[in-house]
Amino acid sequence: MTGPEIFPIIIVPVLICLARIVDVSIGTIKIIFIAKGYRFIAPILAFFEIIIWLAAISQVMKNLDNMANVIAYALGFALGNYVGMVIEGKIALGMVVVRIITRTVGQDLMDHMIKENYGVTVMNAEGSTGPVHVIFTVIKRLDIGKVVSIIKEHNPNAFYSIEDIRYVSEGVFPQSRSRFGSFVRLKKGK
Repeated sequence: MTGPEIFPIIIVPVLICLARIVDVSIGTIKIIFIAKGYRFIAPILAFFEIIIWLAAISQVMKNLDNMANVIAYALGFALGNYVGMVIEGKIALGMVVVRIITRTVGQDLMDHMIKENYGVTVMNAEGSTGPVHVIFTVIKRLDIGKVVSIIKEHNPNAFYSIEDIRYVSEGVFPQSRSRFGSFVRLKKGK
């Protein structure tokens, strides 16, 4: 194949696929930003998402008879969803509440959490098999792995659940720099 023949058969479908990966990834991240309340960042992402999408769809519409373009468009969409989820998992925006239910008081667990500067709240409760203790902590999503490791180390039989939360007011959190620095301060115009 020569240069002019290779462009519509291979290069255009590859570019369409890459464009869809980028625009769908941006769209996935944009939805996460909207759900987390980042009102300033989401429209900026939407702007770039639609420009890239228009470029990709225009190439497909110009050459509807080229099945490679259609397949590249669909493949890029599928891969873009995956890449967007991976990126979202890496940046791990937001806060979560961790509920730990244990039959024992879990003093070692609470002491370790406090030592790591996580705030904890403990309540006595009644479970289906008798008295239990419920330990609550609100943490950054980035810290889920660390907190789960602490739970497993100090109370491997504890039941725990993790749930996203949208807003947090006050609290005890470990001091750490945000991955985004001042970028995150743009959240909700702060």
